[in-house]
Amino acid sequence: MMDLERLAAAVGAVELVNEGPASVTDLAYDARAVGPGSLFFCVPGAHVDGHDFAAEAVAAGAVGLVVERALDAEVPQLVVTDVRAAMAPAADAFFGHPSEQLQVVGVTGTNGKTTTTFLLFAILAAAGRRPGLIGTIEARVGGERRGVKRTTPEAIDLQRLFREMLDAGDRSAAIEASSHASALHRLDNVLFSALVFTNLSHEHLDFHADMEDYFEAKRRLFVQGSPPAAVNVGDEYGRRLAAELPDALTFGFAADAVVGPSTLDGIELKLRGRFNAENALGAIAAARLLGIEQEAIKRGLESVRGVPGRFESIEEGQAFEVIVDYAHKPLALETLLHAVRELATGRVICVFGCGGDRDREKRPQMGRIASELADLVIVTNDNPRSEDPQAIINAILTGVVGEVEVEPDRARAIERAVEAARGGDVVLIAGKGAEQGQEFADEVVPFDDRESARKALRMLGARH
Repeated sequence: MMDLERLAAAVGAVELVNEGPASVTDLAYDARAVGPGSLFFCVPGAHVDGHDFAAEAVAAGAVGLVVERALDAEVPQLVVTDVRAAMAPAADAFFGHPSEQLQVVGVTGTNGKTTTTFLLFAILAAAGRRPGLIGTIEARVGGERRGVKRTTPEAIDLQRLFREMLDAGDRSAAIEASSHASALHRLDNVLFSALVFTNLSHEHLDFHADMEDYFEAKRRLFVQGSPPAAVNVGDEYGRRLAAELPDALTFGFAADAVVGPSTLDGIELKLRGRFNAENALGAIAAARLLGIEQEAIKRGLESVRGVPGRFESIEEGQAFEVIVDYAHKPLALETLLHAVRELATGRVICVFGCGGDRDREKRPQMGRIASELADLVIVTNDNPRSEDPQAIINAILTGVVGEVEVEPDRARAIERAVEAARGGDVVLIAGKGAEQGQEFADEVVPFDDRESARKALRMLGARH
């Protein structure tokens, strides 16, 4: 519970309308989550404006509103210049500045965030630092696994999770820090004990104006507050960032990287693919920034058997490899196909699609990459959302070199790939990883690439 006056100071309110005493018992940005005693943040969004739900929030028990313009409401209103930006300092204050007590390690970049975060979680656990986890696949609070809606939660949800971690006995947290979260102020007021930059490539240009804007969203996390930084200088954007951060601990495969394959002092990277080795190097560099001993780093890395949906091998006794991965961006798919080629003694068979309502520029790029690097490509659906699935597939096909197969039904596309595979081949199912649903315009249908692959393999085994 906190006095409204203290929260007004925290958010830097420029005006207080209907001033009066009020005790705030919770914070909310969704009117459906408002209860008695809540302070409701009227966040303007791309499709709806939170100001339009103020009356609903007051009726549900809100004792105050945070607004960008005064409304016709009887409760106190904190007028601010940017409601979304006000959520972070308000939540930080309301939940008792949890990142000052919790050792928060963030991982940002286009690719590798999830794997690096899982590796860091394991290292923190091996070092006895009782970690929590927040990322694309799940959150972990006090050892309890929870589902997630966003890679990095909204500021109120994020600070609430930090407080719940502390209350549950966690003393550190490994979190994925997305560019959306940076640009939308979700990560403001988070005190990072260490921050990792993995890489930057074409992605999210439906949200960011261009690559420079995308880079700036990552960069601001490092220059605001100057957290201890681990930066991959094998990446061109990482090298740019490191040039601005003289105290950064560099890692990667670049010859001048401080943490590289030749500087591991007894740690052997038994990982499939160069990209996974880079992720491990990033986790090692962050651990060193945190003062974790080499033996604990080694134990932590050795304890990780794999990350769900990240280069995950599906085994049902077949004579070929089946790998499921989350790669849904041009560079990620290209990197993955090169890694898979190293495993194959036969052909590489690739199943992939592109998401709807997302960056459209990457679709022909991914069509070209897949058709150039795989021997058999099956283009399918991947969360078409509100778009026409065939229109997405057609956009992919404009970049294709040579012949590919098209099978919009993703389960059938996976079956086709498995049926076509022979000994020594590698079937790569890319795009969804450990996701549990397929998003269409009006519904989310339960779907898991890994389960679909297992089912296809069992059917193949039964026939033989």
